[in-house]
Amino acid sequence: MKTRIIVAAVGLPLLLLVLLVLPPVATGILVGAMSVIAVYELLYMTGLARNLYLLVLSALMALAVAMWSCGGGTWKPALVGIWLYLMALSAVMLSAHTALKFETVCVSMFAGIVIPLLLSSLTRILFLDYGRFYILIPLILAFSSDTGAYFAGCYLGKHKMAPVVSPKKTWEGVAGGVAAAVVVMVLYALILDLAFSFEVNMGAAIVYGVLGSATSVVG
Repeated sequence: MKTRIIVAAVGLPLLLLVLLVLPPVATGILVGAMSVIAVYELLYMTGLARNLYLLVLSALMALAVAMWSCGGGTWKPALVGIWLYLMALSAVMLSAHTALKFETVCVSMFAGIVIPLLLSSLTRILFLDYGRFYILIPLILAFSSDTGAYFAGCYLGKHKMAPVVSPKKTWEGVAGGVAAAVVVMVLYALILDLAFSFEVNMGAAIVYGVLGSATSVVG
């Protein structure tokens, strides 16, 4: 948790610069880099990174998905790209049919298509009205929840939440994370209301805080 907070404190200013100041293409490049890293992490954890063909094909597809989203997201080129990617994966599977199983290739497909498609939602949000304000919500939730959970767990944590799976997490930390996320979300909603004349639903802000913190804990 401490490492996550330090990384967020260092990387958050750079991320805000890309999301709020630079043009949307910069966000597309950032999402592309994040997608390639995510592909490598998933294939490495599953032992598939040893297959250079799967790694390169999935990384290129992830980058293409991210840039496709940045370009507006028309479906015809996307379908062509997915078809080419699937044909290439099929060729790799056929050439090494004794070593590669179908479920193995499915992991590569998930890494190359689904993960970057989810991450590229950041770019699509930017194209919405007031998208630069919406895109801050998950960042605010993650950072505030982690910070609240860390300090509450350090000073108040006594009851382990999942001793085997995550021995450092406590129920007190979870409560601190939820409380911090709710408070920060309400403050953010007030800022949008007072400074930018947004019509903010405070009830929704509280729900976002609770659900966002719960998602952060599970993650």
